[in-house]
Amino acid sequence: MTAAAFVAGLSRLLWAISRPGEIGAAPSPLPPFRPLPAYNPTGGAADDLLNLLAWCVSAAGVAGLLVVGMLLTIQLNRGTPGESSDHFRGLVFVALGCVLGASAGPLVTFFGDLGL
Repeated sequence: MTAAAFVAGLSRLLWAISRPGEIGAAPSPLPPFRPLPAYNPTGGAADDLLNLLAWCVSAAGVAGLLVVGMLLTIQLNRGTPGESSDHFRGLVFVALGCVLGASAGPLVTFFGDLGL
């Protein structure tokens, strides 16, 4: 095969690829491509999710306070001295979790979507 024959064959191939309708190709059965709209996470679903998470944090905080209160009551009935520091540490952890969960919504509102 000579270089001229190679170039001629390559040019015929490129011509056929660039014009698929002219060489008897069947039309595509697929619908035309339409790009998806831009992603916008600041819609109503994001607010609904934040409200649900805030409700769950509040419920978990109430449940945590109930559990720590029950443990304090059991400790009082047993009369074991020195265990109150463990229970008060639990109260502090529950309170910090409630503060963190309650401040998540305003922080997200303040910082916006951050382009994620």
